[in-house]
Amino acid sequence: MPKIGINIATGSLQQAEMIVGIDLGTTNSLVALVHPDTRKPVVLKDQNGLALVPSILHIGQHGEITVGEAARTFLKEDPSRTIFSVKRLMGKSYKDLSSSQDLFTYKIIDEDKESLVKVQVGQQFYSPIELSSYILRELKDRAEHMLKTPVSKAVITVPAYFNDAQRQATRDAGKLAGIDVLRIINEPTAASLAYGLGMSPEENKTIAVYDLGGGTFDVSILQINNGVFEVLSTHGDTYLGGDDIDRAIVDFWLKQIPVSAQPKKEDILMVQSYRLAAVQVKHQLSMQSNAEVVVGGHSFSLDQFQLEEIIAPLVERTLASCQHALADAKLSINQIDEVVLVGGSTRMPAIKKKVAAFFGRSVHDALDPDQVVALGAAIQADILAGNNKDFLLLDITPLSLGIETMGSLMDVLIPRNTKIPFRVARQYTTQQDGQGSMRISVYQGERDMVQDNRKLSEFNLTGIPGMPAGVPKVEVAFLINADGILTVRAKEIRSGVEQEIEIKPQYGLTDQEVERLLLDSITHAKDDIKKRALVEARTEGEQLLQTTEKFVTKYAASLSPKELSVTAADMQALQLALTMEDKDLIHQRMEALNETSRPYAERVMDQAVSTALKGQKIE
Repeated sequence: MPKIGINIATGSLQQAEMIVGIDLGTTNSLVALVHPDTRKPVVLKDQNGLALVPSILHIGQHGEITVGEAARTFLKEDPSRTIFSVKRLMGKSYKDLSSSQDLFTYKIIDEDKESLVKVQVGQQFYSPIELSSYILRELKDRAEHMLKTPVSKAVITVPAYFNDAQRQATRDAGKLAGIDVLRIINEPTAASLAYGLGMSPEENKTIAVYDLGGGTFDVSILQINNGVFEVLSTHGDTYLGGDDIDRAIVDFWLKQIPVSAQPKKEDILMVQSYRLAAVQVKHQLSMQSNAEVVVGGHSFSLDQFQLEEIIAPLVERTLASCQHALADAKLSINQIDEVVLVGGSTRMPAIKKKVAAFFGRSVHDALDPDQVVALGAAIQADILAGNNKDFLLLDITPLSLGIETMGSLMDVLIPRNTKIPFRVARQYTTQQDGQGSMRISVYQGERDMVQDNRKLSEFNLTGIPGMPAGVPKVEVAFLINADGILTVRAKEIRSGVEQEIEIKPQYGLTDQEVERLLLDSITHAKDDIKKRALVEARTEGEQLLQTTEKFVTKYAASLSPKELSVTAADMQALQLALTMEDKDLIHQRMEALNETSRPYAERVMDQAVSTALKGQKIE
């Protein structure tokens, strides 16, 4: 199989075509590229000289979308229609977010604990993929405005701990924004590349990447060997960052004034004034030894020593994560060769000092910590463009590989551009009670519906023991070896029943056919996402109807006539919505049925538990 130096198997990428690097962040996002003249990575700025695009978007009453700095004012003016931290929702289910829903001021619907989240704004329902695509579209527009040329290809970064679903969701968001995502790379890998680490083929190093942003912290331990980055471990806290430092400064000040003079929670403007003053002083102390500010008629001061004491507990939490990451990687501190700082909060001298002391070595901090990930992504993009002749690309898959799931949807297991050899496995389950077999249909392509992709093979996994729907666990594993031969294996975990097939490399496609399939996926992205959303809504709606019908049949005696009649009406309304082409209407009807059934379902379950425990001694 030949080594491919430019655009995956097609060999058609022109030097004039721009490939950008994108850091899609929780708080801020930005776009960068390697300048064709200086050969240095640079971040693209708007006409006001601002590089960061706040990852905030506001959805107006008529569906109009405002992204970035212009959307920030709506956080206070119209919080229920203003979406922030959408990255935390990517690839997540309602169950994943159940403990942190209070952190969001917008509505996340929860009709099914296992389904992927959706955000409700008015009568419209949005997936995190759609919401992220608006941010990516803003970055794409900024790049095209600055470069005066179309930008349709990018490398996008994600946290090292992102799972398969979160990475695929990021790819889908790019596609929906009209971007061909050539590669998804880990943020710590990008930061290392920005500092030139891993660029030399003979380099062999172990790197710690300490990333403290506005709202999250994580540390990753990377092994670089012959230009290949491997994540040995990652650890962190998704609710620890610069925001917590700001709160700690405010709390320190409030202790200096009488309780009667302290701002009340409902006085949003004054609370915000304190927070902004803390941010101002924090920034000043990154350049000077002390700072003063006046808030609400009170004068406050802070120096470097006091700031160190204030943030010490927070910094200790990050260092405890570093210790965990080292333990998970089975390494000691003296085995770390380099330490890289990422995230705006690492500008603080107090944090730099503590991190350097913990690892016992100086840290890489010369680059802007807000920009370092995007700069690294730009370097990776430049390598993919074939402009860096010293860097050899490994063999990669030309198109995504996956299987057909309910509703004729394509579930991607191996995304295009994945380095080979590669193995991945994912679990599926049955849809009907007593289902004894499962058809595994393997497809290749970038479209959401399988009929738009290329079928490679299929087989039936038979002998699945008769169990209720959702109980069997069927693991489907894809393995591509170094010769590009794909082996697909399906195994029912409980019984051990399994079957596999082998598919030959290249799968019979010419470069021109690959190019056409890729172009089609971008051209039809909006329609594909719309169609997928409708199919998923119908599938969820049908499952909700089945579940409700079973419950009502079983517990009819415990329900009042009014509950039964209202439930029947809601089920009929949902059944009618399923015949229409409106996914938002389906979600509205599902939400109505959930609101009707939730109170009596909880009551019946409480009665069942009470009956089961009656007469038993609880210790």
